Amino acid sequence: MPVASRAGLRPMTPRPPLHLALALDGAGWHPAAWREPRARTAELLDARYWTDLVQEAERGLLDFVTIEDSLGLQSDRFDGPDARTDRVRGRLDAVLIAARVAPLTSRIGLVPSIVAGHTEPFHISKAIATLDYVSSGRGGVRVRAGTGGAEAALFGRRAIPGIALTELERPEVVELITELFDEAADYVEVVRRLWDSWEDDAEIRDVATGRFVDRDKLHYIDFEGRWFSVRGPSIVPRPPQGQPPVTVLGHATVPYRLGARQGDVVYVTPRDADDARRIVEEIRAEQDAAGRGDETVHVFADLVVHLADSAAQAADNRARLDEWAGAPQGSDALIVAGTPAELADLLLDWQPAGLSGFRLRPAAIPHDLEGITRGLVGELQSRGAFRTAYEAATLRGLLGLPRPANRYAAAAASTPTAAV
Repeated sequence: MPVASRAGLRPMTPRPPLHLALALDGAGWHPAAWREPRARTAELLDARYWTDLVQEAERGLLDFVTIEDSLGLQSDRFDGPDARTDRVRGRLDAVLIAARVAPLTSRIGLVPSIVAGHTEPFHISKAIATLDYVSSGRGGVRVRAGTGGAEAALFGRRAIPGIALTELERPEVVELITELFDEAADYVEVVRRLWDSWEDDAEIRDVATGRFVDRDKLHYIDFEGRWFSVRGPSIVPRPPQGQPPVTVLGHATVPYRLGARQGDVVYVTPRDADDARRIVEEIRAEQDAAGRGDETVHVFADLVVHLADSAAQAADNRARLDEWAGAPQGSDALIVAGTPAELADLLLDWQPAGLSGFRLRPAAIPHDLEGITRGLVGELQSRGAFRTAYEAATLRGLLGLPRPANRYAAAAASTPTAAV
């Protein structure tokens, strides 16, 4: 029921509850987090470690977790590997982590990262569809454009020049980045068509007649583009969600455009509420230009968080990690150090800028992860700003996204039947 305004002149529509996602990466997002006494550094390559983290996030009723991945070693450098030995290096495959964790969780969404450009869309469509099945409709994917020259060198199929941060405004670099993100858009289009290449009722499983599949309900996608030529169909039936949510991280117009064209969730990195409002407006304009103005595309702000019972303790925790690292932490996202109540204030202050939610990056695991699930969540719940129970069994359901119709079945239904 609408809440009356203080002046009593007209009703105020209550703000929608926030969506919260958790970004998981190794021992945490601070490069020295692995040195914390509670860090489980010896278990970073252990399935139990990842299961524990996701189960903790599920106890906090978060919408989903993302799992970082890449096709090269982690690096402090933008343009290739570094030679540091005081950082976590090496990781497990994100899709396989998600598949391992899926049967041991029941409600939280699982969104591994994949890199377009060096992997094949057919393989990824199959992997994410499988994840959606083993999680009973909780799979998703975060798509990264393959922008690293070092990553390309590992595969040897193509040469991509290294890109330094200082060169991002050069016309030839802008052209290259635009091309790589256009390739990623085609990549996602192929993946989405493959997910639809089986109609929902293509599997008959009729023992009496001996028919397992209705072959007329399997479709060639016949995608022909600059980078991909894929006929299909997939070998995995249509996923339980129809289309598992696609998510994209963006820092500028070109990746915003990818999210607006092909994404269900776009992660962004604003510095304040005004910056968030400007970014949301740009994404909405790109969404309209892509002909998706009437579709839901969520915009989540990314934040790196250091949490403690007092602001002073959070600042001390951050300073200690910075001292171990030998330099202040740098990040593409805003770094916030404070109490759960202070973080809740920030989230609710930023929400009216048009943000659907936030993807939080815990600086140190498990400390800041628990600060989110056991501190921030309770603070938001006390303000009526976050769920107190899961209201849906699928990731699309948690995000308020309808299950889409199959494009090929819809096309067949709209084709007039020839007279006999």
